[in-house]
Amino acid sequence: MNKKIAFIGAGAMAEAMISGMVAKNWAAPENIIVTNRINAKRLEELKENYKVTISKSASEAIHQADILILAMKPKDAEQALRLINKAVHADHILISVLAGISTDLISSLLDAPVPVIRAMPNTSAAIGYSATGIAGGKFAEVKHMQLAEELFSCIGTTTCLREESLHAVTGLSGSGPAYVYYLVEAMQQAASSMDISEEEARDLIAQTLLGAAHMVKISGDHPKQLRQKVTSPGGTTEAGIQMLDHFQVKNAIEQCVKRAAERSEELGKIYTRSSSQGIV
Repeated sequence: MNKKIAFIGAGAMAEAMISGMVAKNWAAPENIIVTNRINAKRLEELKENYKVTISKSASEAIHQADILILAMKPKDAEQALRLINKAVHADHILISVLAGISTDLISSLLDAPVPVIRAMPNTSAAIGYSATGIAGGKFAEVKHMQLAEELFSCIGTTTCLREESLHAVTGLSGSGPAYVYYLVEAMQQAASSMDISEEEARDLIAQTLLGAAHMVKISGDHPKQLRQKVTSPGGTTEAGIQMLDHFQVKNAIEQCVKRAAERSEELGKIYTRSSSQGIV
């Protein structure tokens, strides 16, 4: 892919995407430009680790790029968009990975009729295993969506959705890796209490999760069916599941996902309201 890509923001998500793009050879490092507002040390780290081009000026980075990826903190979005507004033109494609920030809000802060695509990847992008939801906003055409699909497919799977569904995607797969890591923490603690070393437990747990994930993906069975196949009456799995039911873990997970999605909606309303008042 010969197009140049400018990342406006250099946090964990930007790095995860850069890592995935470079590893999959979707973009040459010299075609990736990274800039942020104040952290020059962070830019130097990315340059050293991925051989990307860095720029201390967002406007300069944008002038060199075809695709712009908004990857700053959501609370900094309006300030950043106002600063780069004059450099952005209609031939750019703008992709936002900002949780809670709508495409309409982004378009309202830009003078040019720029195609805007909103995406919610997760940090597994760094190893090519992100689950990304994308939605087209104002001025986004089929060709722009196809390019975004291609981009995010190089770092995992991509699902096109209505923009209204991206809050749910944020709660489900955007924040999802953290839920799995939380589960791994708990399983490792249990293993440690039973005299299994952390290294031994890590390998056992990782392979168990990997195997279960593949079963969900390729078996065609409903997760409930898969669970029932493993759960023999009176057996060890049933005893474990009974403890999960006792502590209402299924309900806790459901509420966890819903609360994260609600928080995405709340943040979106805060940013929209703040923007309309000019106080972001």
